[in-house]
This record gives sequence, structure tokens and C-alpha cells, in this order.
Amino acid sequence: MPELPQQQKALFLESKQGDFVVKTRAVPKPGPGQALIQVKAAALNPVDWKIQKYGIYVTDFPAILGTDVSGVIVAIGEGITKFNVGDKVFCQGKIELDYADFQQYALVDEHHLAKIPANINFDQAATIPLGVTTAFLLMYNKPPHGHGLVNPIEAPGHYKDQPFVVLGGSANVGQNAIQFAKLSGFNPIIATASLKHTDFLKSLGATHVLDRNLSAQALKAEIEKTTTKPVKHVCDAISLAETQQTGVEILAPGGHLMLVLAPTVSSDDKHILNVVAFRHLEPNVEQITAMYGKLSEWVEKGIIKPNNVEVLPGGLNGIVGGFKRMEANQVSGLKLVVHPEETT
Repeated sequence: MPELPQQQKALFLESKQGDFVVKTRAVPKPGPGQALIQVKAAALNPVDWKIQKYGIYVTDFPAILGTDVSGVIVAIGEGITKFNVGDKVFCQGKIELDYADFQQYALVDEHHLAKIPANINFDQAATIPLGVTTAFLLMYNKPPHGHGLVNPIEAPGHYKDQPFVVLGGSANVGQNAIQFAKLSGFNPIIATASLKHTDFLKSLGATHVLDRNLSAQALKAEIEKTTTKPVKHVCDAISLAETQQTGVEILAPGGHLMLVLAPTVSSDDKHILNVVAFRHLEPNVEQITAMYGKLSEWVEKGIIKPNNVEVLPGGLNGIVGGFKRMEANQVSGLKLVVHPEETT
């Protein structure tokens, strides 16, 4: 490998609810159990623009964001056993200066790292980590950090012929929830979305795609046409107040409503909770480590498929415009990706 540069470009969030600015910073060096990757692709997520707009999650500034990344390992620290310099990899970053992904080089931890199989490219790989982690934790992590479903690593197909509903099936978490529901044996798998995404969502495992604009009453009637069994599992990948209310209304007593945002609804006889899917949080580490042990295999076999991709021009300079489109709800059924090495 060529000698590594000492400096790199990174996109800084200057202060709480402040501006994004591209600046130069040092390239970090990997310590024990760490690898350094040259970032080839970084994907944008809703949490990124919400951190900037609402001043949430991050307290230390200046900060670097970005939690979906793929790249090439260019240096490894002591104790790395599963990966080598030159390996093409993907992982979920974390919002710390050396680990975040809106920069040209980032540190990664070996136990939260997966090799990119030959059937996908860097851009596709970068769309996977945060969405797959969120759906996995939401469904399978132990309560109160998830809904405690039987883990498909240990028992795929456990929920054979039980219905599963995904509100917002074309959202990143919704797409992954569909795929995990299929791996867990759920059937039918009913997703709401814009109907233009029907074929794509069925390719992921949805058996029925229903119009996202249906009222709760109309949606419940359509679901009852597909199954006579009570709906005990609903994943709301949107989790706005109105979708949460729909989720409660279609869910059977004793059922689970899985949310990506804080609950705005309550119920005495239904389990309602959300997750924060940051990989470094202690309740998440064990489950995410186990999932990463299977992730390359799942992607190679097509059990987990990447999102559709739109690459933004300009490297890190393209991110702010992408955030504006996301906030304006102008991105549907795909993920926006940048190539940091293209930053000028």
C-alpha cells in the first residue's frame, strides 16, 4: 500500500445546530483491535440532519457525523485477526471524531466490521449498516432495548406463517424489517408504501404492498383480507404520530409495536418501544457483534439486500444539499451516498 497521508478532509458540524464546514484534520492511527479504512462511500441518514437541526444526541463540538460506511482497510492495529490491509469492508460508524464517516479516513472496530462480498459494490455496501442494525435491534434485542423476538441467527423460520406488518416499507429500516421478517418465517409480510415501490418491496420479501395513504380503518380491512390471524407484530419505520396511532389500531392485544422514534402513543395491553441503534451503546454491543458475524454471508446469499443508491456529486460538499432534500421528504426508496475522496 502507498504511504498514508497525514491530513484529510472532513465535514465538521461546528456547533450545536451550527453550520457544516469542510476542513482539514489529521488522519487517525489505529490502536489495538482497530483498523483504519479509506472511506470509499458514506451514506446519509435522517438522524444526521436531525442532529444538526434539533441539537440532539451530540454534545461535543466540533463534531463529525456519518454512520454508514464502506471502504478499504489501509492500516491495522495490534490484535486484528479477521481482516487484512487491502480488504474491502463495510460497517456502522459512530459519532466520534476518529470513527465518524463524513471524512476521507476513519477508524473501525474489528468486531463491528464485515467484508464486502463480490455481489455488491462500495456504494451498495454503504447503504446497509445503520438500517440493518436498527431493524435487527428493534426486533431481536432483549427488552427494554428491543422487542425480544427469537433471533434468526439461532432459529431462522421460528415465526412460520404469522403475519408481520411494516408501516413505511420503502424506508431504510422498513426494507430491512421486511427482510428479517422473511428470515424469521413471518407470512404474510404486509408493507405500506407508495405503490411505485411495490415490485421492489416484493423482491425483498413483502407478500403484499398497500397504499401508505390508507386510513387505519381501511388498512385494517385490507390486512384482514390477507390473514385471519391476529397481527401481533408491527414495525413502524416512520414513527410519526399518525403512523404510530395506525400501528396501535391494527395491532392485536399483547402485540408488539416497534418504533424508530420515541412513542407518542400508549396502550395497557400492547408492547410499544423504540430503540437507539448506536453500536457503541452497551445494551447493543453483544447483539450487533453477533449480527456482524453473519452479515457478509447474509448479503452474499441475498438474504439481506442493499438499498437502491443515488450518488451525490462533490464528495463531502454534496452532503448538505442531500440533507435538505431528505428534510423536504424528497428522497424515497433509496439512499444518498457520497464519495469523500472526490471532495475538492
